[in-house]
Amino acid sequence: MTGGEDRAPSGWRVAVLGGGAWGTALALAMLRAGHFVRLYARDPETVAAIDHGENPRYLPGIAIEPGIVATSDIRAALDGADCVLAVAPAQALRSMLAAAKDHVPKSIPLVLCAKGIERDTGALLSTIVENILPENPVAALSGPSFATDVARGLPTAVVVAARDADLAADLAARFSAENLRCYSSDDLVGVEIGGALKNVFAIAAGAVTGAKLGASAQAAMVTRGFVELRRIGAAFGARPETLMGLSGLGDLLLTCSSAQSRNFAYGLALGQGKPLAGLPLAEGVPTAAIAARIAIERQIDAPIITAIAAILEGTVTVRQAVSALMTRPLKTETDL
Repeated sequence: MTGGEDRAPSGWRVAVLGGGAWGTALALAMLRAGHFVRLYARDPETVAAIDHGENPRYLPGIAIEPGIVATSDIRAALDGADCVLAVAPAQALRSMLAAAKDHVPKSIPLVLCAKGIERDTGALLSTIVENILPENPVAALSGPSFATDVARGLPTAVVVAARDADLAADLAARFSAENLRCYSSDDLVGVEIGGALKNVFAIAAGAVTGAKLGASAQAAMVTRGFVELRRIGAAFGARPETLMGLSGLGDLLLTCSSAQSRNFAYGLALGQGKPLAGLPLAEGVPTAAIAARIAIERQIDAPIITAIAAILEGTVTVRQAVSALMTRPLKTETDL
């Protein structure tokens, strides 16, 4: 573990589990909010790089301010923590929590900072936390935010959700800083659903762009995709106003419009027919498969999600999927 604990600022002791781009960016955000931050990364090279004020593998060209204590020892990262930010990818969350569970202080909040649905079980990430760490309240941080923007301290607004409204408000207040505005919500499921499904539609938007199907097609896809997001959200009990907010519509608009989004970039390569091997992790890939399965099981009309899952499985091409979507039976636009 690197030095620097004697310079700890006032505030909470926040453990950030995950040394990738988003974990590093959130560690910087917590430091700027006045907290002492320990950042856990599995790779000792990443720890050493952060100790020297950079993370070139995940955030090239961005200086990391002094004060973050980086370590590859998860026990050391969690020792005495007042709050944990879990930034492992959705499909790796269960294994990371299994490794951390004996070291997480009892009763402190665990904040989910990844977006997705577990592919094997169909579980929301909050359910995984509640199963493994039943004594720790769970929250989620989500919204339209690129790691590079947050790391650079550019103005960003997100939402922090927990079933306990007071906890959500407290976390939002503690996490907010000069250029990070955190709203609070007690609709945890709604925030999770919005964050997970927007990744699927970002792949779709990238694929439409990559296939050169035009801006009109992309606008239609995003708009109708949001209808599907609302349908699935309603089936899980999400509130419509949550899905219209930062973690739903806001995040959807951001990730469906920029190649900075890993999911959009993945879809772009897919639409262009380029090799997908070696591309950065796109959480929308495993989420698409489980979202399509959930839609079938719950009899939810979700043709775009189903089409993206089929494209990713290789059973149809982008153009074949779009053709099938364009020839579906007509209906009124507001039919949910």
